[in-house]
Amino acid sequence: MSGVPLALYVHVPWCVRKCPYCDFNSHGVGRGASLPEAAYLDALIGDLEADLGHADGRELISIFIGGGTPSLMSGDFYRRLLAAVASRLPFADDIEITLEANPGTLERGRFAAYRSAGINRLSLGVQSFHAEQLAALGRIHSGDDALAAFREAREAGFDNVNLDLMHGLPGQTPELALADLDRALELAPEHLSWYQLTLEPNTEFHTHPPSLPAEETLWDIQDLGHERLQTAGFERYEISAYARPRRRARHNLNYWSFGDYLGIGAGAHGKLSRPGERGLTIERRWKTRQPDAYLRRTNDPRGFVAGARGVDEEALVLEFAMNALRLVDGVPMSVWEAHTGRPLSQLGDRLAEAREKGLVVQDGTRLQASPQGLLFLNDLLVLLDDA
Repeated sequence: MSGVPLALYVHVPWCVRKCPYCDFNSHGVGRGASLPEAAYLDALIGDLEADLGHADGRELISIFIGGGTPSLMSGDFYRRLLAAVASRLPFADDIEITLEANPGTLERGRFAAYRSAGINRLSLGVQSFHAEQLAALGRIHSGDDALAAFREAREAGFDNVNLDLMHGLPGQTPELALADLDRALELAPEHLSWYQLTLEPNTEFHTHPPSLPAEETLWDIQDLGHERLQTAGFERYEISAYARPRRRARHNLNYWSFGDYLGIGAGAHGKLSRPGERGLTIERRWKTRQPDAYLRRTNDPRGFVAGARGVDEEALVLEFAMNALRLVDGVPMSVWEAHTGRPLSQLGDRLAEAREKGLVVQDGTRLQASPQGLLFLNDLLVLLDDA
């Protein structure tokens, strides 16, 4: 679809041990497990081949390799994978290629191999630097492991590194949360994802909830942490994303801006746009979820797609809002109308009610959540959904 940016998501479904809060498609294999790198590479390439027709000649603006734990795979795996992708799809000159890595799964020297393979951005799943919080989260690394991983990333030549940090953890006080932030800021990363632990369905934490901080404590952590990040020169551009100037995550911006993306790998999701009578029509697709079943699809005439659904006109407004209104800058009215096929004026009384409640800011050219609206985004979405 000309005019809609295109990205690629690659899913690696294995991890050493599934964390109790994780609702992603990840499958624990234990330490030292031998993974089917060659077979999985062949499957990924076959999966991509089957999806090439949906690229419509567009270049890739970003690639994101997520999991699971992608850092379980070797540098050579990624060298061969990226070469295979580049031979089939054009890359933007400034393409961003991100790999998620967990500090507890890294062998010394592996970052250099990732950088040599063509990966130019790392996202380190630190979550916390404190032993008690890491244990409560089921993480297999220590705070020292995280510091060592960051140093090795710099030594390998990575000049674009994100740190994932959680807050609102079991037993966490504002002082402990700010200490995590301070430790991260001392490392001077280019990007920080700082988000509150939530108890997602189909997770161990949902079945057996831990004792989390009181709501007042959660608000204190949020307010104090936001202030600390701003003082350190980080700009908040999405609900839980902070970046230094010109270091916003291009791949995630494409998600939130309703760009298109191909998804390859076990359980990967994709989004595709097509022109329709009232604007763009949207299809969401997902691939076979279980790794063994996915690998068996390599020579299966049914292909790798497990399912697909179109987004109907009524759901489209909410889906677009769920993404675009996460952005601090919101969305221009013209973009809203292009993606939803509806002018903002059709939101009528509900939009007026959202303004009266202080949840949105509208200056005639764009729609954006207010600071209050970012804190209570679900309330804002309920209003728009009822429109």
